[in-house]
Amino acid sequence: MSSDSEFTTEPKEYQHDDDGGPQPEKHCGHGRGGMGEEVARKEDKRFITGRGNYVDDIKKPGMLHCEIVRSPHAHARVENIDGSRAMDLDGVVAVLTADDLLEHDLATMPTLMDDTQDVLVNEKVKFQSQEVAAVIAEDRYTAKDGAEKVKVDYEVLDPVVDAAEALEDDAPLIREELDDQEDNHIFDWDTGDKEATEEAFAEADVTVTEQMEYQRLHPAPIETCGAVADWDPGNDKMTVHMTSQAPHAHRTLFSQVSGIPEHKVRIVSPDVGGGFGNKVPIYPGYVVAAAASYVLERPVKWIEERSENIQTTGFARDYDMTGEIAATEDGVIQGVKVDVLANHGAYNAAAQPSKFPAGFFNIFTGSYDIEAAYGSLTGVFTNTAPGGVAYRCSFRVTEAVYLIERMVKVLADELGVDPAEIRRRNFIPSDAFPYESATGWNYDSGDYEKALDKALEMADYESYREEQKRRIEEDADKLLGIGISSFTEIVGAGPGKQCDIAGIEMFDSADLRVNPTGNAVLRVGVQTQGQGHETTFAQIVAEELGMDVDNIVVEHGDTDTEPYGLGTYGSRSTPVAGAAAAVAARKVRDKAKSIAANELEAAEEDIQWDRQSGEFHVAGAPDRSITITEIAAGAYMNHPGSEEPGLEATNYYDPPEMTYPFGSYIVVVEVDRETGEVDFEKFVAVDDCGNRINPMIIEGQIHGGLAQGIGTAMLEHVTYDDNGNVTGGDFMNYLLPTANEIPNFETGHTVTPSPHHPIGAKGVGESPTVGSPPAIVNAVVDAMSHASVTHVEMPMTPDRVWESLNEAGLALDPSQNVSFDFEGGQSDEPADD
Repeated sequence: MSSDSEFTTEPKEYQHDDDGGPQPEKHCGHGRGGMGEEVARKEDKRFITGRGNYVDDIKKPGMLHCEIVRSPHAHARVENIDGSRAMDLDGVVAVLTADDLLEHDLATMPTLMDDTQDVLVNEKVKFQSQEVAAVIAEDRYTAKDGAEKVKVDYEVLDPVVDAAEALEDDAPLIREELDDQEDNHIFDWDTGDKEATEEAFAEADVTVTEQMEYQRLHPAPIETCGAVADWDPGNDKMTVHMTSQAPHAHRTLFSQVSGIPEHKVRIVSPDVGGGFGNKVPIYPGYVVAAAASYVLERPVKWIEERSENIQTTGFARDYDMTGEIAATEDGVIQGVKVDVLANHGAYNAAAQPSKFPAGFFNIFTGSYDIEAAYGSLTGVFTNTAPGGVAYRCSFRVTEAVYLIERMVKVLADELGVDPAEIRRRNFIPSDAFPYESATGWNYDSGDYEKALDKALEMADYESYREEQKRRIEEDADKLLGIGISSFTEIVGAGPGKQCDIAGIEMFDSADLRVNPTGNAVLRVGVQTQGQGHETTFAQIVAEELGMDVDNIVVEHGDTDTEPYGLGTYGSRSTPVAGAAAAVAARKVRDKAKSIAANELEAAEEDIQWDRQSGEFHVAGAPDRSITITEIAAGAYMNHPGSEEPGLEATNYYDPPEMTYPFGSYIVVVEVDRETGEVDFEKFVAVDDCGNRINPMIIEGQIHGGLAQGIGTAMLEHVTYDDNGNVTGGDFMNYLLPTANEIPNFETGHTVTPSPHHPIGAKGVGESPTVGSPPAIVNAVVDAMSHASVTHVEMPMTPDRVWESLNEAGLALDPSQNVSFDFEGGQSDEPADD
């Protein structure tokens, strides 16, 4: 393999903009469309014309429909299940219970954290809406009617939904079926150097502490979970169309659960209407549909309702965190301590592939050069839905970033130092990379001060600080707050030495085949849910081979045709599968060089590759050149005797390290002292994701992530009452941001290539969701910090903000607001009590 096929970024071969990245160009259906060009998304044509193909679009001859019977109780023993009234309905084919699944060894399934979860409950319900039985019918409506007629007798037990209360001595035992389980404690985990950290705190001039909650969220993808299972008894083969972010991993798990040999299991993940981590786990509905199809020998479809999706599938966050910082009187951070109580729900089913129980939470030192750090975490069972998915983040990185960015703000306020300045004093210097953090992570590259400076300039930071002072001095009705978040994320799961799913190391794959006529098919092991893989991966190949991007098709989501891969989550698509695609293309380019020499009748060592023209030419004779299209024909029709026919290559890429995208976000808000309402004045996001593949797609990813960050900070929360009832389990109560809540975003970028990645890329899809919540909370707190307000819990609803205003003596008397005279308009008279 030639030297340009090694794991290098080749930065000098790209045309760069002022920030060091590939210069954006428009691609309008002609030309190459390689790295750095704003190529229109190929997949959008079918999406915007209604030609997408989702799981619920799958229809099979003789297909049956599955409806799950769910428990109304959060904690109860199942005493009896009577499905006779359901079976009396015309069109009901079967009522399945745990006893039926036990006959086929399908009553339980493994989670991704070495726990075992009921598929259908046999003895005890452990959270509200848990799966108890299933009705299989000729159509969906009959299945729903049948489910309502299944009678289940329960002995209701006391539930516990709060993690701290679950650890109390008198708390009800949730997992009594586990051997030696005497309480609701799952695990303890720690990271860092405790002794060194305690020493740093003992010697510090200043210490600050803050307790904060990262509330339970739900990814709430627009498409709920579902599956169509089709057992073929003639070929002993199970085909499952399902909403999967990781089809190959799910095939392996399906085989392990069912006992069907893996080569007889096919998983097809067609178009997926959003995932955000929610479609990484295997859910009982998938298994029930497959079991029903196996027993009844007919296709069976299962599709969730929205409330089922929110109430029972993988949630995110639910971390109760206490952070502490030790610093000098000048604000130089000397140590960080973290203590976390993690609510894992009724089963330990966190969907994260690292070898650490808390995922990558140990990146809680963030962007800062901190010598001593120690973190401890306790996981707890509660009577709530299991999960802990990486909702648009890399496995608890979001919680870690929120913690450190909030704590830096707390420290700045304690010392009276500007939040931007205190970050400068503590950033990891740009010349210190690669940098090993106090908790053992190897940051690949970064220039944090450059990103912050750009964000400050875009935000007109100093002018807003002056305006903030003016409003405080004039006792204005609306306070101004400015929040900063300078975050570092860890993505690209990942090195097999650190990451696996069910023991399978976290490599990924690409298979590239160039046809005789010069077009190509790239098959990848990752699965798109809206990220634009069909476009960006084609651009990588176009860049590496000098092909037109329109002549490259990207395929994914079918385990019978695609190479084995571990799926899409944790921003791993570009860092891992994108790298695999680049290296596969370079392997093809190496073979193409031999064929070019044959076609040009020159020695192979005299053949040179020109990235700019996308051609091979003879050294010293640039007019003697050949394109990949001409080479492809030669590969099949005039191949050299030293080479096999064809032009194709496969690569499995296990990254040597993670990649570390970063950024600085600045949010300016107005806080209404009378109502507690928060309005966004300015929202600036500067990201660095390494070398940029498609600036337009990056922009879209950032906009979507920032909107989700606003939802996290201001609106979203899965809540429970004392009886374990989900009180935030539908879109009437679980509030998502709409166009009314989303401000205009101003985006910018810097480019710091990853030194170990084949194309210098880092990943960007999750950074805005990671970085924006602390910036928003910091802004709201900043509006009140002159009155010693240090924290407001998310979601920062108007009532919560008003309570903070009131406690700080900042709330306005509502009787002094302006009233309205409906005959004469606005009045200056005080409103009546």
